Amino acid sequence: MGDCPIHVYRSVREVSVVRTDGDEWDIVTGVGLTALGVATFRALESGAPNPLIHDGYAEMFVRAAGEPNFLDVMADPPTLAGAPLVPGFMGIRTKFFDEFFLSAVEDGIAQAVILAAGLDARAYRLDWPPGTIVYEIDQPDVLEFKNRVLAEHAATPRAERRTVAVDLRSDWPAALAAAGADPAAPTAWSAEGLLPYLPGAAQDALFAHIDELSPAGSRIAVETVPPGAASSSFTTIAAKYLDKNPFGNIDPAELFYSDDRADPEQWLRSHGWSVHAAAPAELAAAYGVTLPELPEELEQHWQRPRYLSAVRKP
Repeated sequence: MGDCPIHVYRSVREVSVVRTDGDEWDIVTGVGLTALGVATFRALESGAPNPLIHDGYAEMFVRAAGEPNFLDVMADPPTLAGAPLVPGFMGIRTKFFDEFFLSAVEDGIAQAVILAAGLDARAYRLDWPPGTIVYEIDQPDVLEFKNRVLAEHAATPRAERRTVAVDLRSDWPAALAAAGADPAAPTAWSAEGLLPYLPGAAQDALFAHIDELSPAGSRIAVETVPPGAASSSFTTIAAKYLDKNPFGNIDPAELFYSDDRADPEQWLRSHGWSVHAAAPAELAAAYGVTLPELPEELEQHWQRPRYLSAVRKP
C-alpha cells in the first residue's frame, strides 16, 4: 500500500478534545481521531493470526495520515502483562457490521447508508451485488482525506459509492436525498461507533429521520452503550493495565456526550422495528473467537456495548 504519507498532520498530542456545538474535525482532530484509531485497530486485526476481517485499506489510511501515535501503535501495539494486546474486539465489531450488510443485500436490499462512515472501506471490501448503491455520510474534511487517499491508490469500489459530506447534527436527510437516495426503497443503515459522539437530541433526531426514511423491510445495525458509559475514562483504565494508551494523550470518552437520550433498543421496538440484541461475548462465541482473560475492569469496559440489528415491520 506504500509507506510514504500523502499528508502529514500534527500529532495527536497537540489536539484539544473539547466539544462545542457545531464543532468540526478532520481525520486527526477531535472525533476524527477516533476514526483513525479504528482504522489502526482494523489494520492490526487484519494482520493478526486467523483474523476475523481482512481490511487492506486500513493501514493505507493510517500511513497516509502520518499521525505519529497511530504509526507507533501499528509498529508496536500496546501490551497487557507483557503480551501483545491484539484488538480482537475490533474484529468482532467489524465482522458484525460486515455480516449485517451482506445479509441485507443477499435479501434484495440495494441501498445502504453508512452513518459517520469515517475510514470505513466496506464499499471496497465487501462483495456487493450489481446495482447496490452505498452512501457514506461524514464530515467534509474526513471524506476529502478518504477520497484523496483512495484516488492516490487507484482503489475501485465494488458498489456504486456516493459520499455525502454533511454533519449528522444538521439536515443530513436533505443532503442524502440530494445525493440520490430513494426514500421509497428499503434501506440498510449502520450506526457504528457513532451514538456517544452525538448530543442526546441529535441522536434522537437521527433515529426519527431513519424511521421516516425506512419503508417496510428496511434494516438497521447499531452499536450502543449504556447510560453512564460516557463518563468512564479509558485513559485511566489503560494506564493501569497497558504499557501505553493506544490513543496517545487523548481519552475518547472525553469526546462523548452524556446527556439524556432515548435507549435505541427500546426506541426501535416502540416504533415498529423487530430487534435482535447481542453482547460482545455472544458475538465472540458465534464467531468462534476465544479472547484472552482480561482484568475485571478491562473486561467490563469492552463488554459494555450492545449490538442491535433490526428490521422495519410491514
